Amino acid sequence: MAPKVQAFTKIIEADPAVDSVMSSMGSGMFGSRNSANFFVRLKDLSERSATATEVANRLSMKTSHFPGGQMFLMAAQDLHIGGRSANASYQYSLQADDLGLLRTWTPKVQAALAAIPQLNSVDSDSQTGGQEVVIQIDRDRATRLGVNVNMLDTMLNNAFSQRQIATLYHTLNQYHVVMTLADSYTRDPAILQELYVVNDDGDRVPLSAFSSFVGGNAPLSVAHQGQSATSTVAFNLNDGVSLEQAQALIKNAMAKIGLPSSVQAGFQGTAKAYEELTATMPWLIVAALAAIYIVLGVLYESYVHPLTILSTLPSAGVGALLLLLLTNTQLTVIALIGIILLIGIVKKNAIMMIDFALDAERRLGMTPQQAIVQACLIRFRPIMMTTLAAFFGALPLALGSGGDADLRSPLGLAIAGGLALSQLLTLFTTPVVYLWLDSLSRATRRQWQRLRHAGS
Repeated sequence: MAPKVQAFTKIIEADPAVDSVMSSMGSGMFGSRNSANFFVRLKDLSERSATATEVANRLSMKTSHFPGGQMFLMAAQDLHIGGRSANASYQYSLQADDLGLLRTWTPKVQAALAAIPQLNSVDSDSQTGGQEVVIQIDRDRATRLGVNVNMLDTMLNNAFSQRQIATLYHTLNQYHVVMTLADSYTRDPAILQELYVVNDDGDRVPLSAFSSFVGGNAPLSVAHQGQSATSTVAFNLNDGVSLEQAQALIKNAMAKIGLPSSVQAGFQGTAKAYEELTATMPWLIVAALAAIYIVLGVLYESYVHPLTILSTLPSAGVGALLLLLLTNTQLTVIALIGIILLIGIVKKNAIMMIDFALDAERRLGMTPQQAIVQACLIRFRPIMMTTLAAFFGALPLALGSGGDADLRSPLGLAIAGGLALSQLLTLFTTPVVYLWLDSLSRATRRQWQRLRHAGS
């Protein structure tokens, strides 16, 4: 194992973006002797041009054809959203009540994901390199020999499970007495041929007299989620591939292989959080808009002018998405959070204008056109001050160069882009929408009054 670790270390150290490498053997995800962990420290962003994810993908390509070993790399994140421990950033899990069914379909799912060119470092936590011996009991013969199955279970338990049989008490301490076979007898399945079971008459009966032994492969560990056995297939994304695209490709691949209904499959961790957020995002936005409309309607005692304020929100969303597109930044969960934050930040421009205009109409008797013009002139400075304060507050997030810049950057870009475009547009569109909705409201009231007079 040590020569392979040294060879991998040389490949990693040769990358121009790597600052240092630390490795530890026997401490992998399963703590087995055939695994090792590598901790790669990258140079500062000012000394390299690639992101952590791009470096991981580059090193994965360099080590993909290494004989006798596989390396899986992923960029470390400060924020972890659930999921299981895995060798890659995103996870797709399978659950089944039948362990045999799970062992059959996990390699098929892993192969289907590995065949998708947009994914890399596809790996499974299901390791079947262990060995097992299945004892097949001939119950009829065991009954004739007077062997009780409970006695057989007790004998195997005493021999292989390291059962505590007593406790020795001392003045200052106590010691557990554990019974088990010596290590030299547990390394070879042939020891089963030498085991004896005491029957009902007190005689010793060889285990091989009524049993047969079948060898095979077994998983090194069996993970559970809830009460079902589970396995996880982890994967990374190639450069330029969004998580939404990867999820669509994976769902299409699962539909092609015909995964049975008895095997439940789904994303875990960050991929699951993104899937749930994108599915509920329309309802969240509708609920937020409804709450804003009700509050503003009560505040201004108007059914119309809350719509004037809400009309500023589309430009913010377009600005956020446009800047993410121009900077080639993925629409991550953090970016979606930034877009939701814009709903609360951007509408303050229209609130400051509409609040002044309505007050001028009702208290000073101005016409709608005079009121909105005065609102634009008087409220221009506070609008610019609050917008610039929020914009420059988001810039450190968008332009940061720390180790977690990849996590924070989408949030800052979404806020900065939304604020910039909405500021440019709402100063012109809000007065137009205000006057249009006011004239529409007045025309509707006049028409309604005519209908009432005609009816009376």
